[in-house]
Amino acid sequence: MGVSTTTRDGVAEIVVAAPPVNALTVAGWYELADAVVAAGRDPRVGAVVLRAEGRGFNAGVDIKEMQRTDGHTALVGANRGCFAAFAAVYDCEVPVVAAVHGFCLGGGIGLVGNADIVIASDDAYFGLPEVDRGALGAATHLARLVPQHLMRAMVYTCRNVTADELHRHGSVLEVVPADGLRAKAMEVAASIAAKDRYVIRRAKESLNGIDPVDVKRSYRYEQGFTFELNLVGAGDEHRDAFVAKGAE
Repeated sequence: MGVSTTTRDGVAEIVVAAPPVNALTVAGWYELADAVVAAGRDPRVGAVVLRAEGRGFNAGVDIKEMQRTDGHTALVGANRGCFAAFAAVYDCEVPVVAAVHGFCLGGGIGLVGNADIVIASDDAYFGLPEVDRGALGAATHLARLVPQHLMRAMVYTCRNVTADELHRHGSVLEVVPADGLRAKAMEVAASIAAKDRYVIRRAKESLNGIDPVDVKRSYRYEQGFTFELNLVGAGDEHRDAFVAKGAE
């Protein structure tokens, strides 16, 4: 597991590499949160690019870690870690450009939904498999990417949508070939970083201030239902089935 940050010409590039599928451990979520917060506080930085290496952008929480940990420590940790990482992206003092390739699932939706701009490769797809995992959450962020009724259908059925579909909804700025994803994200971030740093930071603050939904409170409300599902046994049942299926 690794989160690395490279800063050049006013753009901080944060890269997540957690093989095999970028499903983050509790520590990984906090590491990512810390990296985003630090980048935003760096006076040299005018924009952040958030991307990942490997097969896809993000597969959510590490369910295997959760199931091999006794008690509820990992469940609570994952919920708090996701909350911290999503909030870090939203509250980052400068605009965050998410560069998405392959799968963007579960917690990945939380990161991308809270980003300022999304660039996606033509192989990217997005979804919330939470219902099939005995959990809930990140519908708050999915609702920032797709219209209300599609969001509900995606939550209930666990269906995915493509980058092209999100582009039609206006939530993905551009769809590009996979080999051009990083370059396009860096180009967009550089155009922002070239602006007056003080003005851009106030622009980010002002846009957050006029949001119609408090994304942190809304997401925390959703998380309460995940704890309820866990209390009645549905969480463990579905997570155990997921781990067992992967071991087959």
